[in-house]
Amino acid sequence: MVCTLSIRFVGLILTLLSIVEAFSAPRPAATAIPSSKDDTYLNKEQLEFSIAYLNEHHKADVLLPFVKAFSDLGTTAIKKNAWIGGSYQIIDASITDITQDELHLDASIKQGDKIKIESVKVHLDSDPVTGMARTYPTLPQCNPMHLNHTSKLPIDNFVRRMNRLCNIVKAYSATGKMIQLGVQMGGKGVGKLNDDMYLNQVPHNRYVRKYFYDMASDAALDATILCSQKQFTNRMKMTVMFPEMNPSMDSYRIGTLLELARSIAIKLAEQNLRVRVCVQGSMGVGIFTGVPKQLNGVHTLLQRMDWESGPGEQNEGMVGDFVRFGFVGKEHVINAQKSEKEDEPDIEQDDVFLLICPQNMIGLESSIIGSLSEMVDAAGDRPVILLNADLVDKVSAQGQQSIRGRQERIDFASSFETIYQFQNIYFSGTSYFPILGSVVKLGPLEPWVAHQRRDLMNNDGEVYLPVYASETAPDNEVLMSTFAK
Repeated sequence: MVCTLSIRFVGLILTLLSIVEAFSAPRPAATAIPSSKDDTYLNKEQLEFSIAYLNEHHKADVLLPFVKAFSDLGTTAIKKNAWIGGSYQIIDASITDITQDELHLDASIKQGDKIKIESVKVHLDSDPVTGMARTYPTLPQCNPMHLNHTSKLPIDNFVRRMNRLCNIVKAYSATGKMIQLGVQMGGKGVGKLNDDMYLNQVPHNRYVRKYFYDMASDAALDATILCSQKQFTNRMKMTVMFPEMNPSMDSYRIGTLLELARSIAIKLAEQNLRVRVCVQGSMGVGIFTGVPKQLNGVHTLLQRMDWESGPGEQNEGMVGDFVRFGFVGKEHVINAQKSEKEDEPDIEQDDVFLLICPQNMIGLESSIIGSLSEMVDAAGDRPVILLNADLVDKVSAQGQQSIRGRQERIDFASSFETIYQFQNIYFSGTSYFPILGSVVKLGPLEPWVAHQRRDLMNNDGEVYLPVYASETAPDNEVLMSTFAK
């Protein structure tokens, strides 16, 4: 469905495509982040389109609040209106230019019966001016290292900094439009998902599974490299919850979980990293011992599945040397050791630990936190990656998981940073289908992006359209307010 809007801008007629077509349109060539010798930021096409689009569609919800929140005109309005309410009104705003650091705007000011135009500049890393901090609480500035690591293209840099300002002024719906703008205008595709995944259909197609395996594996490797450079914590977690990975659904497939773990381990091992793939062991007291139903038999299946590690195969010798198996606990952290016998090789230490679905159980002595924290401490500064962890306290006798030490367990669980997440959102009250959308974070330094799933006309496929984006995990109320009814 194509919606054509014509706007006049410096003698040019720009056609704004519909949301769906914007995502599939060919992308113009983009330039890299400008150097200190080059003062250009966005190229001509990106600059003209961005200015025209914002002036046409986001004056009321974005540009006008920007002038009030981030320029001295907002402070002036507060002071003058303190004596006579409504005597000084900012009634309109439009962008005239975008530079590497600033938005240039013309603001229309109404005082009495007179209207005047004032030019203002809003820095792309602004905080609210004096008097506006209560109305518009500030947010942390975007880390330049994060921006450049994710994408060195100026349009992506502009979009993420704009989204921070949009979140400050509570223009939540505009953030998804900005992500779409970045994709259409030649960006790297930050926050974009593939079309036609058909996750409502289970079992999923193989190419869909591989799509998720590749994304998660790339994120794990990226986070591991950042950790080695002291730019990211060694405590990491991944949440991969498309229907075949969700144990609360009847579509859950244990093979998909094992294939994902294998893909991540092989990706890391291909970089000469020794990976310890761990599953929690039996917990509990007396006859009430066992493992979570989701993990029943996983440790055995991991070792029996095909790793293509046999003689003459693609990953010959990988298992046992670069990929090893174990349980959750400090005793399964192997450090480098010299062999006591000359004819035996030295013991190489584990470089990365991949823990599959660590979770608490109902009952006494059934919290995984103790064993997990000991293992993390023993690992030192080496990456520990939790895959689909559930570290929430469960019901237990004697207050073991509901009262005693609760805050310490919460703090420990919160110390793990998300490096990848894909989680579907479902309509309330209609079980798990149809799928409403998803919340994703496609890499350790990527933004959080919420998508709404849309069916195309005439059963011509489906798309996931960005509706919200931020640098932190989205609040549920904010998130749902951005979804089209």
